[in-house]
Amino acid sequence: MLNPIYNALQKPQLYTKTNTPFWNDEYISKQMLQAHLSPDFEGASRKLSFINQSVEWIAQTVSPKNHPLLIDIGCGPGIYAERFSQKGYQVTGIDFSKRSVDYARKSANEKGLSIEYIFQNYLDMGIEQTFDFATMIYCDYGALSDIDRKRIMMKSYHCLRQGGKFLLDVFSMAKYNLFQEKQIWEVCPNNGFWREDKYIALSGYYKYPPNVSLEQIAIISEDTVTPYYLWTTYFSTASLIQEAEEVGFKVCNIFSDVAGTSYSDNSLTLAILLEK
Repeated sequence: MLNPIYNALQKPQLYTKTNTPFWNDEYISKQMLQAHLSPDFEGASRKLSFINQSVEWIAQTVSPKNHPLLIDIGCGPGIYAERFSQKGYQVTGIDFSKRSVDYARKSANEKGLSIEYIFQNYLDMGIEQTFDFATMIYCDYGALSDIDRKRIMMKSYHCLRQGGKFLLDVFSMAKYNLFQEKQIWEVCPNNGFWREDKYIALSGYYKYPPNVSLEQIAIISEDTVTPYYLWTTYFSTASLIQEAEEVGFKVCNIFSDVAGTSYSDNSLTLAILLEK
């Protein structure tokens, strides 16, 4: 048992991907959905009060009257998508968590909202329809590798009509500078986040200069050792603008968040509004 543990705790190469698709694991995906739906927890979605404020600002800034067809990339259980629909957008949501998409479809049906949800990895997005507006919210963009970020930026560009807008947010270099390297462990008797039965979680938090961090979690259960890698890339305004302009986007504006707060160098997030 020592060798699997030893191997799972080794610091991986930059952007090493988790072998196990935990977002569709029967147990873990249930915990993730609960985290998304908690109104006061920011581990998966932002607090509900911020989401409502954000949607109000987005609808004023990119009006559904002028940009009616919206695609929500990484829509999760439809928290933003439903509010966009209620504001008058014609919404399509795409996500690679089946549990989240199933929940979103059921919730939209119960509320009488006409939202199309697609269960698909957005990196493989091959939608023939074009849209007026695309969103990618809660720093999903920075969870991707350099190659995958370019891929989704290009796919987002090509799925928009000329003049279409793209809004996304990321964590800033100010957030990276606050990141502390550490190692911690946790004993979970039952019904923890990662397993239904008892397990031990060994977590390492590491910086990969100049702008990437890793949360590495090794789950040790009765007879298995499973490592998970949660990457975050952090951005300056210049580095984010460069990635957008490389595929052809024009920059409309930079904000501190997707609620339209004026940009500050001290902000822990930054949001960018782009135009094709």
